Amino acid sequence: MISNYESLAIWGVIIYVLILSALLLLGNVIRRKIPILRKSLLPTSVIAGLIGLIIKEAIVRPMTGVSWFMDVSEIDKFNSFLNLVTYHTIALGFIAMGLKVNEKFKIKTNRAHSYYNGMVIVSSYLLQGIIGITITAILAFTIFPVFKTGPGLATGLLVPFGFGQGPGQANNFGIVYENFQNAQGVVTGFVGGQSYGLAIASMGFIWACIGGVIYLNKVYNKKVTGEESTVHLTSIQEVESPDEIPVAESIDKLTVQISLILLVYGITFLTMFGLSKLASLNEGIYRMVNSLIWGFNFIFGMVIALLMKKLFNYLRSKNIMTRQYPNNYMLNRIAGVVFDFMVVASIISINVQDLASAQVWITFLIITSVAGAATMFFIHKITKRVYKEYTLQAFAGMYGTMTGTASTGIALLREVDSQYETPAATDLVTGTTTAILFGFPILLLASFAPNGVMQALITLGICIVLFITFVFILLKKNPKA
Repeated sequence: MISNYESLAIWGVIIYVLILSALLLLGNVIRRKIPILRKSLLPTSVIAGLIGLIIKEAIVRPMTGVSWFMDVSEIDKFNSFLNLVTYHTIALGFIAMGLKVNEKFKIKTNRAHSYYNGMVIVSSYLLQGIIGITITAILAFTIFPVFKTGPGLATGLLVPFGFGQGPGQANNFGIVYENFQNAQGVVTGFVGGQSYGLAIASMGFIWACIGGVIYLNKVYNKKVTGEESTVHLTSIQEVESPDEIPVAESIDKLTVQISLILLVYGITFLTMFGLSKLASLNEGIYRMVNSLIWGFNFIFGMVIALLMKKLFNYLRSKNIMTRQYPNNYMLNRIAGVVFDFMVVASIISINVQDLASAQVWITFLIITSVAGAATMFFIHKITKRVYKEYTLQAFAGMYGTMTGTASTGIALLREVDSQYETPAATDLVTGTTTAILFGFPILLLASFAPNGVMQALITLGICIVLFITFVFILLKKNPKA
């Protein structure tokens, strides 16, 4: 007789987490032992994800028909778990970053410069979106009619979400486009939209790391080693400042950080739940915005985390809260953990069968190739105008971020500015903040585009106008020397 603790139903989630953990450890070993991978700066989580995807699709899935092995439903359960990990970890990571106490950087830039950083980032989003919709539309109206729908054309916007914002956003909007409902409530979404978005995000990492390394080697003659030139030792002050709670008291300091993050996420859930119920009062509005409300969990989480930080600052100014509870070092580590699991889970969750169509594969390869090359060219040109004093460092950080994630941007930046002697790292922080302001219209357009072919083409036109406007402002405010 099998006890409750021996049941696979009890151990299911733990086994799934063990699989991801084992893949991360294997990926780390492979990256350290194979020089070409180490020099490519390809993150361990990406290597682990690709290994897991190959094992799932080339070994596990073909064996599902063998009676003693496993049922197809087990793979479906695992994929559902991976989707949940991808969905929740992006929000948890953003909340952790939002709760961080404002850091004092050694090198500062003026406030106006932070707006330029945001414009550079959003201009890159717009360029990627223009390329995505334009190529998709050309192919849809000529040889690949599978894309000739509102959600089909809107998948072009998965390029900026996958390249510019990473797999979490690509996953969320891929789900939105896949499950899109028309005015009659009928699902008319693009089949395989989620896997399509995740595949684009994975290709973005390839462009960020391998493409970025080749660019630095060829254009700037910088030898990329993939190794840190200096080792940063964590000081006691980073973990326990005088005005913070102790590392170990009646409650562990790490427990406090995790509890704060989960508290904010709980408030985030209640906020989204309330907005969803409010939208349900009107059926048309509900169909239009409900999926977006739940898809924007990371934005709601970030906003609530920032409000929570403001509340902490107010309570401390009034001496109601006498000690500082958030700790930047631990919050950074938590964010790093959840983002690593997000990346590996998002890549493994790609369903290759959803991308089996030749129309989808050819479109995917054309779009990602053009978008990767165009992003490299655009950031090469714009950084020469906006960041004249540290063009190389600005390019490394911006390009890595706009094709992968902030971590890949920092990885490239370390190769050319290991001591952060330029404001390039600070620019990524301030730019990401102001990009939320400038980039908000893109989020609205992303929800408008799948409503029909005409709406998708209108979205393309608006993106072109916004792109020209932002680039004009950047070039006018930063004349050529």
